[in-house]
Amino acid sequence: MLNQKNGHQPLSLKALLLLGLAAFLLFLPGRAVTPPFDRDEPRYMEATAQMLESHNFVDVRFQDKPRYLQPAGIYWLEAAAVSLTGMQHQRVVWPYRIPSLLAMSGAVVLTALIGSMLFGASAGLGAGLLFMASVLVAAESRMATIDSCLLLTVLLAQLALTGALRDRQQGVATPIKRALLYWGAIGCGLMLKGPVILIPSLATPLVLGMLERDFGLWRRMRPAWGWLLSAAILVPWCVAIGVVSHGEFFRNAVGTNFLGKVASGQQAHGLPPGYHLLVFLLAFWPGSFFAACVAPLVWRGRKQETVRYLLCWIVPHWMVFEAIATKLPHYVLPTYPAIAILTAAFLVQGGDVWHNWPARVWGKVLLSIYAVAWALVGIALAVAGPTLVWVLEHQISAAAIVLALGVLPLVGLATWYISRARLQQAALTSVAGAVLLYVGLFTVVVPQLQSIWLAPRLTALVQAHQPCAESHVVSVSFSEPSLVFLLGGKVLLTGAENAAAVVKADAKCTVALVDQRDTPAFMAALGHQAADAVSLGTVGGLNYSNGRHLLISLYKLNTPPKQ
Repeated sequence: MLNQKNGHQPLSLKALLLLGLAAFLLFLPGRAVTPPFDRDEPRYMEATAQMLESHNFVDVRFQDKPRYLQPAGIYWLEAAAVSLTGMQHQRVVWPYRIPSLLAMSGAVVLTALIGSMLFGASAGLGAGLLFMASVLVAAESRMATIDSCLLLTVLLAQLALTGALRDRQQGVATPIKRALLYWGAIGCGLMLKGPVILIPSLATPLVLGMLERDFGLWRRMRPAWGWLLSAAILVPWCVAIGVVSHGEFFRNAVGTNFLGKVASGQQAHGLPPGYHLLVFLLAFWPGSFFAACVAPLVWRGRKQETVRYLLCWIVPHWMVFEAIATKLPHYVLPTYPAIAILTAAFLVQGGDVWHNWPARVWGKVLLSIYAVAWALVGIALAVAGPTLVWVLEHQISAAAIVLALGVLPLVGLATWYISRARLQQAALTSVAGAVLLYVGLFTVVVPQLQSIWLAPRLTALVQAHQPCAESHVVSVSFSEPSLVFLLGGKVLLTGAENAAAVVKADAKCTVALVDQRDTPAFMAALGHQAADAVSLGTVGGLNYSNGRHLLISLYKLNTPPKQ
């Protein structure tokens, strides 16, 4: 059982601010040097840029097509960030990533706060560190997508529930401000990603009520009228988009995007149940091993009120996303703070708990296998930097090697601590290794990986050779959204025959990006004008979205001078 004698002593404001600052500084490197990461991120960026250009903040579009996948909340946040930085007329990436940076930093703070409210300051701080250091969090915090912001709204709702849980434990009434926070957070989450926030936010109190046969925690949230606050946040935009799209938004967002993911794997992401459990080893590293260690203790303590509450946060959400056909690692991200809290709560009990743990031989074998896999993941992450530079760029990076030599000893020391059942030291050491790893990867390695960043180099090629002030660009072989964003949305993605027709129609001001595989078809479509086609430059590299190696040339038709 967990010791809760300090359960009502949350972290001080100073500690929370310092933790938030540490998270902010950890998530900061790499935001400006990393190009738009295909494919989702540049779609959000381009749609936001078009929103700013058109001043249409209701009907979200990507080029000339409506983007009816989710409400407009994330685009509003990114538009605000871009406007406040004065970058609305420039296609630079870092302003679009500001909401994710701030939201994930806030998520670390809220994880620590909730953990300390439930289990004391040490557990809260440990939970914040484990969550902050995880691989998935490090990645999502640097991307201009919805998930970091959605996670923040989930945690705000859970903060309200945690406060109500403490009120119930103390036998006092729950102030109305908790209900306002709860339903307000749900409303904001609905504006970000539709009904997804309802899974953790409603399931937690309702499943807990079913298990306890007492829905007192749910009633403390004032559900009789609280939902009206959520509706007041969501409904005005829903009415506006319903009118503008003639109902098409709801048919596409609900029928195609949301329900489609349940029934079948979209965008080649259909995978069987168990995927999230398997990926957890990497996605929550370095905390994944420690979560596996405490799992049996969590099960034993499942009848304890605070443990049961966190399980009602984790299990329903996890089961839903294991069951649906479409699977991506970030779908279970809203459960990671709760997992971090439970893990830290048991870890802080002290070293004596872990000697001769687990008691059964088969448990020791399984945990040992998981520990070996955990160590191998750590080693792989440590050597990923110099390996990627060598494989992709055919270079030896001294800086990347130094980075690996800094991380590897920490992974080794953490593994040694694990073998001695000194799990607290192992967790802190591995967190330190993860922090060093992320800072190094995004400051040293990412800037050297030029061959996989095709869009920025193609953009530079076009800008260096554009024949007119308002040139037209046609891309035959590279249709990634990153190119659309970096070229200001003014690029036509089409096939070889149509590209040739566009080039012939305006030979003076039109250029075409064509891969060597598509060049014969492009030249054939040009017909007798193929002899006038000249290459203005070539860019080669790997399209990491589909694994294809491309050698793309920029073509233009020479036009005879006017007599």
